[in-house]
Amino acid sequence: MRFMDSKEELAKTAIRQLLRIANRYARIEKMPISIGDGMEITTREVHTIQAVGEREQMCVTDVAAHFGVTKSAASQLIAKLEKKGFVEKMPLPGNNKELQLSLTEMGWQAFRAHETFHGKDLKRLIDLLGAYPLQQIATLSVMLEAIGSIMDERLGES
Repeated sequence: MRFMDSKEELAKTAIRQLLRIANRYARIEKMPISIGDGMEITTREVHTIQAVGEREQMCVTDVAAHFGVTKSAASQLIAKLEKKGFVEKMPLPGNNKELQLSLTEMGWQAFRAHETFHGKDLKRLIDLLGAYPLQQIATLSVMLEAIGSIMDERLGES
């Protein structure tokens, strides 16, 4: 059964690495990003701006689903971005409950700054992953999906 032991140890090592990455990512999400004119916003805020900017139609429920957070958390984040002047809400045609989100000009400025800032990181990551066989990248994707499903179950979102 030595193979099972080594497989289990590899899984445990991968989980520890993932936890370490998750903790670092949480720290990064709180870091400010300069978007010009002396203005800064958090990484979490700019990721929300990016999500809204990349979709033609997005509402608060979509933001919650996109980031895997509660609708209340998404609503609070959108309210903060609206107050800061990055996002605006408009009635969604044919739906009295949801409001469609769109970026203001300042929101688009933040979107473009984020594209420049994080585009470099994304390119580096893609270049690094390009050195691995497709099968290994697919395996990583399957592992992350499995971990995500366990997290969803724990959160009661399955």
